[in-house]
Amino acid sequence: MSFASTIICWFRENGRELPWRETHDPYAIWVSEIIMQQTRIDQGRPYWERFMRRWATVDALAAASEDEVLRQWQGLGYYSRARNLHQAAQQVVNMGGFPRTYEAIRSLKGVGDYTAAAIGSIAFNLPVAVVDGNVYRVLSRHFGISTPINTAAGKKEFSVLAQSLLPTGEAAAFNQGMMDFGALQCTPAAPRCDLCPLIETCIALREGRVTQLPVKERKLKVKERHLVYVYIRYNGQTAIHRRTAGDIWQGLYEPLILEPEAEEYDLRDMLGALDNASSCPPDLLLITSNVKHVLTHQVLYADFWLWTANACPHLPDDYFWIREEDVDHYAVPRLVSKLFEKLNT
Repeated sequence: MSFASTIICWFRENGRELPWRETHDPYAIWVSEIIMQQTRIDQGRPYWERFMRRWATVDALAAASEDEVLRQWQGLGYYSRARNLHQAAQQVVNMGGFPRTYEAIRSLKGVGDYTAAAIGSIAFNLPVAVVDGNVYRVLSRHFGISTPINTAAGKKEFSVLAQSLLPTGEAAAFNQGMMDFGALQCTPAAPRCDLCPLIETCIALREGRVTQLPVKERKLKVKERHLVYVYIRYNGQTAIHRRTAGDIWQGLYEPLILEPEAEEYDLRDMLGALDNASSCPPDLLLITSNVKHVLTHQVLYADFWLWTANACPHLPDDYFWIREEDVDHYAVPRLVSKLFEKLNT
């Protein structure tokens, strides 16, 4: 039995039952693919279900406001995905319907090679192979390929190989089979080699290189930053601002944020210029400290303070006041929601 036939047979017996696989609606499949980027299925599935309940069609999503979409996305991280999803929905509406070719799907905002191949093959059975982390792992181990997967040469080599293995007329089954095989069988750690249907032909297993593949080139060192968030409580209100364009958290809201030059800092001095009640020091309470939040190229450590102000502070122009009970109406980064949870415990 060929490699592709083995994968498809395995998939038909062991593939995951997922709600977006019960439809050929390209909109539902597309939403699932965007949500599942950088997200575990058990975490992303409830988000997909909520999105589909709230915006059952691409027209409905296109008509929503960005704030509404970001609010529904809150907690998933990588918020550019949500902004791109919203803008792409508007593109689809302007096209008059969901595109049906790989090139046209690829032209949508936030849709890369993998996502276009997944949508095209699953919704329309287009003959385009997907290449994601699971596929890299399965192919590199089975064929014994040590070319780094995060290099241009590696991406081209694996893409060509995956496309060459794609069986005629069965792109959807093969692509989904490769994804699930990597997720369930040929896992990053403790792969089930003893029960693998490809055990006789796997080069990595034969050569004892399973744990060494796939290969990745080392990236740049991750930067660490220390942030200080100050939740201001004044006359039943609190102050927030919206992150600006070009920011990783663009369009999201947060309370007063400071970035001290050193881990040891004097918050009263830092707030001195903002405090309108200079006759008495700010009433400050440390809620929590050193909350860790990992981003792709940064690790953030955040302290969260409560400032109960006696007079209205002088804040930068981009901050505005809202009622405290309305805080949940604003989409915030996951780090800020963690800190809010600490405030309310």
